[in-house]
Amino acid sequence: MYTWNIGKVVEYKHWNKTLHSLYVESDIEPFEAGQFVKAALEINGEVIGRPYSLVNPPDSRPLEFYYIEVPGGLLTSHLVKLGYGDEILVAPRAHGFMILDEVPRAKHLWLMATGTGVGPFLSILATDKSWQRFERVVLVYAVRTLSDLSYQECISQILVKHPGQFTFIPFLSREPANFALSGRIPQAIIDGRLEAHAGIKISIENSQIMLCGNPQMIKDTTNALIERGLKKHHRFSAGQITTENYW
Repeated sequence: MYTWNIGKVVEYKHWNKTLHSLYVESDIEPFEAGQFVKAALEINGEVIGRPYSLVNPPDSRPLEFYYIEVPGGLLTSHLVKLGYGDEILVAPRAHGFMILDEVPRAKHLWLMATGTGVGPFLSILATDKSWQRFERVVLVYAVRTLSDLSYQECISQILVKHPGQFTFIPFLSREPANFALSGRIPQAIIDGRLEAHAGIKISIENSQIMLCGNPQMIKDTTNALIERGLKKHHRFSAGQITTENYW
């Protein structure tokens, strides 16, 4: 049987009708920024669990899960009903290779996310490792509408703390905004808008790119980068592109 720890909800935030953050006090083994852990509820006598990336850095508590409510979802339709003091099951150990220790050294780190895929990147950016290893860090965060652009206060604090080293580039695909690029990430790579906005080039020599989000974004962005001569990174074959599908 799967072993679970009992967690208690200590805070929750509803960003909009479908995007939510859940804050849980629970024991968990030491983890690396960028990893995920399984959370679950007992529903109608059955334990339903899903993996969620940890938004909080390893030295911070409570555990923080950022998720989208899936219409008719077996778990998320119940997660959104949780309140202060409610119990939730949490796996004792985090997993995943979306961590900086798996990424080769380079001058520039690009973190490209769609939707809730920004979660593990916020955990990584809250640690010292990214700022010690890279001269420039670029967070690219693509969503549909302005209301989907969560964690802006957190990102603003990173900008203040690391001026000149950190660049934030938001994308909105379904409504205009003068502070955000329009369209999708892969097209902005192809037409040069992304690099122009960042003020640095994506290159084999200087860049490491981490991708997290919906599978289509990861596929199309990976293909756009491969067309530029970059390749996927594997432990047995070093490259520039590290990916994780978020569902």
